[in-house]
Amino acid sequence: MSKRYLVLTELFLPTKGGTAVWFDQVYRRLGGKGVHVITADVPGAADHDRDHPNSIHRLSLKRVPWLKPESLVMYLKLLFVALWLALTKRFDAIHAGRALPEGLIAWMVARLTFRPVVIYAHGEELTGWGKGNKYKAMCFALQHADQVIANSDFTRDTLIGMGVHQDRIVLIHPGVDTDLFRPDLHFQDLRDGLGLGPGTKLILSVGRLSRRKGFDKVICSLPALVQGGLDAHYAIIGIGEDEAYLRQQAENAGMSARVHQLGHVAMEDLPRWYNACDLFVLANREISGDTEGFGIVFLEAGACGKPVIAGRAGGTGSAVLDGFTGLRVDGESGPELFQALSALLGDPERSAEFGRAGLERVRTSLSWDAVAERTKRFTI
Repeated sequence: MSKRYLVLTELFLPTKGGTAVWFDQVYRRLGGKGVHVITADVPGAADHDRDHPNSIHRLSLKRVPWLKPESLVMYLKLLFVALWLALTKRFDAIHAGRALPEGLIAWMVARLTFRPVVIYAHGEELTGWGKGNKYKAMCFALQHADQVIANSDFTRDTLIGMGVHQDRIVLIHPGVDTDLFRPDLHFQDLRDGLGLGPGTKLILSVGRLSRRKGFDKVICSLPALVQGGLDAHYAIIGIGEDEAYLRQQAENAGMSARVHQLGHVAMEDLPRWYNACDLFVLANREISGDTEGFGIVFLEAGACGKPVIAGRAGGTGSAVLDGFTGLRVDGESGPELFQALSALLGDPERSAEFGRAGLERVRTSLSWDAVAERTKRFTI
């Protein structure tokens, strides 16, 4: 018999992002209408929820800048609805998508209704808030949870350093939709649209356009790659605050004709872009505590049979097996990134071997079915 969960998460489809996909894909596999999800009301939610197997409760979860804390209204809404559901339904456990704000509310409701509480930890939220009151509240929620789900070895080690008992931590990697992301999809029209010839190498990055993702380092590597005899182009999918900065970087490097900022692309086209590339790169680095907690994009590339290069910062070691599914480099080091790019773009056989290994790993242990099964087996 399926367990009945109350799930509190601000991030849930159709909100964009890997975490929203994770929760949607896993909980739809863990139970039917007995799983109740409290989440944010966003554009497109009604269409998404209409045929969803879970019971979805949408709230307006907007922060009010002049309030202290600015999330006070969000906390109160979550608390009221979660407590009402917990008192009127018989849940086996309460799950929270993050420590703040959801985890703190989940802990309060769980204690009032004598139910266990499980909190997800993703990595980047643990290191980016300094040591102030938010950090202390986050530590409290995590330390008092009955179980914490860590998405990577990096996140697990960070949690232990924050005082979370290691026996309460369960390691569960996120997954990928292997029906959507797969090899052998048609992509020639995408390459033709960029004006790429048969021998042109296409490097691809996908992610929010923020400095820690390392897009600028890839751009700076392009001149040396071209001078070394590689006809390389670079496509970037994503939106964010660094759009103008990256355009300027390409211009400064004399690579504007080879750097293609594609912005947002339709979900049905994203797997085709992975198929269109020769190499996927996200040379992430840590900036002021902000780091990559895992990197679902590496799994998406792997599911399409592509070799990957990741930065060494954060939890990418759980997403990219160095020397097996791809390479990990110091994202701060331009020369190290250049060497990795040159090595894989110049060695199709090695690249194909990495791509095959990544595809096999995803299909056997990191499909959403596999992740849901592990969640079912090892969580409260």
